[in-house]
Amino acid sequence: MPNIKSVKKDVIKSRKNHLRNIAAKSAMKTFIKKAKIAIDSHDGDAVATAEAVRIACKTVDKTAERGIIHKNQAARRKSRLMIRANKAAAAQS
Repeated sequence: MPNIKSVKKDVIKSRKNHLRNIAAKSAMKTFIKKAKIAIDSHDGDAVATAEAVRIACKTVDKTAERGIIHKNQAARRKSRLMIRANKAAAAQS
């Protein structure tokens, strides 16, 4: 532990931010996983699939906006998710 008061505060703050960032990343990954499961399940419920993809994209955008992931990484994740969703939609029709 550092001796200087302001550095001690910085350490505490960075640990809190680290925990918040881990939680946000985990939530983002969970929503992406749920969207992938909705896409891959062949139950034919297009509305539920579209909603899951929308929520996943929204979560990815929020995570990038807060600076937890890079904007290019967010774009890549959303792009891959949309490609997967469009392939599944084309296969069903």
